[in-house]
Amino acid sequence: MVKHNMPLLVHGEVTSPEVDMFDREKVFIETILSPLVQKFPRLKVVMEHVTTMDAVKFVESCTEGFVAATVTPQHLVLNRNSLFQGGLQPHNYCLPVLKREIHREALVSAVTSGSKRFFLGTDSAPHDRRRKECSCGCAGIYNAPVALSLYAKVFEKENALDKLEAFTSFNGPDFYGLPRNNLKIKLSKTPWKVPESFTYASGDIIPMFAGEMLDWLPTPL
Repeated sequence: MVKHNMPLLVHGEVTSPEVDMFDREKVFIETILSPLVQKFPRLKVVMEHVTTMDAVKFVESCTEGFVAATVTPQHLVLNRNSLFQGGLQPHNYCLPVLKREIHREALVSAVTSGSKRFFLGTDSAPHDRRRKECSCGCAGIYNAPVALSLYAKVFEKENALDKLEAFTSFNGPDFYGLPRNNLKIKLSKTPWKVPESFTYASGDIIPMFAGEMLDWLPTPL
């Protein structure tokens, strides 16, 4: 992969049953990824949808241009309490699982800092409602309809809207050595209501923040 300049894109968690669910990312970094990067310092790596301050510190400790990370909207606006408030919330269940508030805060700080090491990665998962609301529900949050609105919310709160475009549109292609997209999206401070569901031929899909109001409305130019 180093020889062919092929990046390693990895969901960075161990899956050993003896490792606590909330520690799987941290243990993966310590036992697998850190040794790998030390062995192959020219290997380009993207940690997909990171969730912890451990991942933030690891990415920031590596040589810029060789290790980066994507961050989802859910891991920027939700913490693990969101899984249980008011009863079990299956539509907030994803993998990697939501973490403590201190980890969410670390992610927000990282993405709004202007660092080129972090960029958008929604990990959007449009599972049918029946596969989410069952005895063994699927992991994944359908965030595609609200992702840009939520990213804008996060950056606005941190007074970092001037850094949003790079996070969403520049850092990713720059890391991969690809041309930046020349299409544009306009974000307007226009309140809108997220649909309760999206219906398709054999069922329906519940989006993230279903039925709630969001402040930023994305439209294509």
